[in-house]
Amino acid sequence: MNTRFGFVRTACALFEVELGNPGVNAGKLLASLEKAVQAEADVVLFPELVLTGYTCADLFLQKSLHVRCERALQNILDRAGTLAPQTLVCLGMPLVHNATLFNVAVLFQGDRILGVVPKTYIPNSQEFYEKRWFAPASARTSDTVTLCGQTVPFTPDLLVESGELVVACEICEDLWVNMPPSSRHTGFGANLILNPSASNEVATKSRYRRDLVRMQSGRCLCAYAYVSAGPGESTTDLVFSGHALIASNARLLAESREDDGNGAGLTMAVVDLERLANDRLKDPCFAQRPVDEKGRHTYVHVQAKPLPETDVMPDMVDPAPFVPRGKELDERCREILHLQASGLARRFARARARCMVIGISGGLDSTLALLVAASACDRLKLSREHILAVTMPGFGTTDHTKINALTLMEKLGVRSKTIDIKAACLRHFEDIGHDSTVYDVTYENVQARERTQILMDLANSEGGLVVGTGDMSELALGWATYNGDHMSMYGVNAGVPKTLVRFLVEEYAKMHEDVHDVLFSISGTEISPELLPPDAQGNRQSTEGTIGKYVLHDFFLYHFVRNGFAREKIQALANIAFPGEEEMVAKTLETFFRRFFAQQFKRSCLPDGPKVGTVSLSPRGDWRMPSDMDCSM
Repeated sequence: MNTRFGFVRTACALFEVELGNPGVNAGKLLASLEKAVQAEADVVLFPELVLTGYTCADLFLQKSLHVRCERALQNILDRAGTLAPQTLVCLGMPLVHNATLFNVAVLFQGDRILGVVPKTYIPNSQEFYEKRWFAPASARTSDTVTLCGQTVPFTPDLLVESGELVVACEICEDLWVNMPPSSRHTGFGANLILNPSASNEVATKSRYRRDLVRMQSGRCLCAYAYVSAGPGESTTDLVFSGHALIASNARLLAESREDDGNGAGLTMAVVDLERLANDRLKDPCFAQRPVDEKGRHTYVHVQAKPLPETDVMPDMVDPAPFVPRGKELDERCREILHLQASGLARRFARARARCMVIGISGGLDSTLALLVAASACDRLKLSREHILAVTMPGFGTTDHTKINALTLMEKLGVRSKTIDIKAACLRHFEDIGHDSTVYDVTYENVQARERTQILMDLANSEGGLVVGTGDMSELALGWATYNGDHMSMYGVNAGVPKTLVRFLVEEYAKMHEDVHDVLFSISGTEISPELLPPDAQGNRQSTEGTIGKYVLHDFFLYHFVRNGFAREKIQALANIAFPGEEEMVAKTLETFFRRFFAQQFKRSCLPDGPKVGTVSLSPRGDWRMPSDMDCSM
């Protein structure tokens, strides 16, 4: 494969078949293939029995149909030799072998047939009665077949390899059984499953079909392309779906149907083989499948030519991979709030603590932690007076954030305390001989550690548990003071990325009218640690002005930790996700990697906290790394 980052452009192709006319269908197929080649598709999938149509019925028993099928395939191969010499193509047709009729998928590249895959499971109930015409793969008397003058593998256990890409095939019903062949194929290395299909449409079936394809791709940690017969099929008793689906590890990448106006054409998606490979590496159970001794001997490996030399990249990349879209966002936010509150409630009960102690700044993270604590008390059927919320104004605290903090504490009905830390910090500066007019890292960290000391000491005096407020993005960047706000007794936000915190706070606001206004005021406040006084122009300290935008850092974090991508690929994806910001992407990416590696020592001693998504930086679970690792990897 000749793409830099492991991307393969996959297409499902549909056209209006002419029933029982392979010659006409071959011409339409070539026109469709030409469009796919122009769209730079690496792999193109056509439906089951596409050269004849699926609904030919007893015409399948006519010799003339088979003769015309083979002639049509030869015409396709002759043209594909120049039209698509490197594109992998899969089409369905009937094939007679040793006086037995099979429903097969033919895989070819240019004018070379790579192999023929017979259908394993032949449906014969309700509206399907394929056994009237077709035999299952088990009825073969040979593992090779001669087709269009080429003697090629004839087996359901066919693997076509082109660099990192390993293609296998199953046909329609094969997916719907309790043990789909694709489960076995992926155990022997296949990472893209092709399914030429002919599935009729009945109420709710499309949703079931979508879930079936999506979940099989997730179960097998593979990409799955599925396309069903549609336009041109007989409607005597059935309406066919014309449904095209492309999924990758349970994520639906592309979908179209004949009745949505897009079915008769191309449905395309870019499959990321590098991501799939990383998913398999991370899942030790994938390698623990039972050894299939028969499979060691029955699988046929066919080497295809390398895919076309193009820098295949997706047309669009989600700029906020941690943040779902549409209705799913509300559902995800509520689920995460539930997980956080459940974790804190259990920890609080097990610790036999008498109160939860939280530092409240009026910023997003501490607000979220307080909301979670309130929910935990509600779950435990405890008064919210079991929460001691402490605001500790310092040299950079603004009236806006202080008022928001006090308002929120009052409306939530928690106990509150205000402790001004300026005098204590000035005394400490004096003790250590630090000039209080020098606004350096010492100036900032003294305040963070003073606040943590206050919280810890209050917890001791109250028999309480200090609830941490730092989020996962801050942990990734080390944007926390070591043994200051870095430390707590339970970090409820440890699994929540910064780009999601705002939505969690706003979701809580939607559910609780009494705190709606103050929460939206907090969510609209610029992110700042408020450790430095305003400058001469009155500007307050800005976190993103110092380290770069969190939307970029979260993008980098997701693709580095979740997908295991290299820096070069992350930058290429970010340039697509954030068009016109290439300079900012490059600068922020450098900051991300420098800080992520240099600050590992802080993550190595993180407090406990709940995992709420697929990415976590806990040293006890998801992320373990030497603290002295070189960031140039």
